[in-house]
Amino acid sequence: MKMESGCWKEPELKYYIYFCNFMEHKNNRVSVLLPLLLAIMLGGGILLGINIRSRSDRSQYLIYPRTDKIGTVMSYILGEYVDTVNKEKLTEDAIRALLNDLDPHSVYIPASELQAVNEPLEGNFSGIGVQFNMQNDTVAIILTVANGPSERVGIRPGDRIIKINDTLVAGVKLGTDKIMKKLRGPRGTRVKVSILRRGVPGLLDFEITRDQIPIYSVDAAYMLTSSTGYIKISSFSRTTHEEFVSAAEKLHKQGMNRIIIDLRGNGGGYMESATSVADEFLGDNEMIVFTQGRQRPRSVVKARPGGVCVSDGVIVIIDEWSASASEILAGAIQDNDRGTIIGRRSFGKGLVQEQIPLPDGSALRLTVARYYTPTGRCIQKPYRDGTEAYYHELMDRYNRGELSKPDSALFPDSLKYRTPKGKIVYGGGGIMPDVFVPLDTSGITPWFTQVRSKGLTYSFAFKYTDDHRQDLEKCKSVNALLDYLDKKNVFGDFLKYVNSQGITPKQNEITKSRLLADIELKAYIARNIFDNEGFYRVIARMDETLKKALEVPQ
Repeated sequence: MKMESGCWKEPELKYYIYFCNFMEHKNNRVSVLLPLLLAIMLGGGILLGINIRSRSDRSQYLIYPRTDKIGTVMSYILGEYVDTVNKEKLTEDAIRALLNDLDPHSVYIPASELQAVNEPLEGNFSGIGVQFNMQNDTVAIILTVANGPSERVGIRPGDRIIKINDTLVAGVKLGTDKIMKKLRGPRGTRVKVSILRRGVPGLLDFEITRDQIPIYSVDAAYMLTSSTGYIKISSFSRTTHEEFVSAAEKLHKQGMNRIIIDLRGNGGGYMESATSVADEFLGDNEMIVFTQGRQRPRSVVKARPGGVCVSDGVIVIIDEWSASASEILAGAIQDNDRGTIIGRRSFGKGLVQEQIPLPDGSALRLTVARYYTPTGRCIQKPYRDGTEAYYHELMDRYNRGELSKPDSALFPDSLKYRTPKGKIVYGGGGIMPDVFVPLDTSGITPWFTQVRSKGLTYSFAFKYTDDHRQDLEKCKSVNALLDYLDKKNVFGDFLKYVNSQGITPKQNEITKSRLLADIELKAYIARNIFDNEGFYRVIARMDETLKKALEVPQ
């Protein structure tokens, strides 16, 4: 599923790990930076190379002490290399090479990628406000953003976009990136779409005025019990604190006096957003975090009075994918003895980056400091063996069994710290939870893995929603939707669909995976009707970590 921004991130189940996709090229990650001075130095060298064409005077390329080696080499290549070179590519490759010897989170972001990288952090983009899927080379709308540009003009879920600005986009094998570029545009500009709607003859034409579309980082907020609320935070964007406060106030009106914050899979974002959320739980002047770097003096962030959740019991759920800003929030809660951390050891990113724009529209993110939890812990895991080993460390955890049982041998006494109440906590590689919950792989079988790796659960959920939308939308709650799906034996239809896709049925494996597969299928259908909150309400039924969190005493 895509938003027309291209930044929509599908919620993931956290009961097992697919490690084959987690090793992305470091320059595509959203955690990086490098100084403007370096770019200016490289640019100057390139300009020098353009003007030096004399083949007879090689002395201009001689490298003297204290001269700019990089600029001289770049100029020499541009001026004398046997073949024509692309100076822009050469510059970008040189920047990447320089960053490779730093840490895994200092990276270069090309101009072509910067907008897509920044949009989730900013919390909005400019577009028409739809979520869509490509169905048989046709744009099928799954959801419209509430009160967004498309909903306001009458576009509905289930509609197919056939033309955009009179250009045919259905059945022409147009990629999703090109579709998104056609739908997106500056706020206030207009785009014309021609829609095919079931039961309506011909095409319906709509003119949509693009507007700012929110990208929410609080995926779900609802009551688990009469007194315990649940808030799922998927990232820390510029709008996260505002979203969180709004969600917490809504749940307080419903009787919440204890809150579970779910940070599983949350890779971080803006540090300021994390500290602002932490501020809502801590007493006046309690430390949240401090940062320090070679050129950055110690900077301390402390809580202010008046937090909206200062009287609530707090439980924070983390896993091996919780990183950076997520670890700041978890560390602040843990080190101040403010609540209970539950789950598995977090990722271990304790580095702070700054982003600076470059003149060509690209940007650099450079690590400028480390952050420390209130007890003085730096939770950054080692990266001396290189980027590949750094990200492969998650697979190493799995292979040595750490996701099944906590590995306390990883933390020597030199990394031991104590909270004000005497609780032992560790630095040197992520936040270790107070209550460990192992990875649940009980429902994983070769049959289930094959089904999910081919995306059959998602594709069937979309097709079923599309074919039964009128009936599904009559369900006014998630529970009503689940009752409807059980009565219709949707899982039986799903098995027939899986078999039709060439996957041999294996009854013993299906029996073992049935609960997992059935709940996941219904969660995807619920998301198509009730958005992310519907997904999380359903998936909670098989979430052993969440069940464990509810057992933590007040």
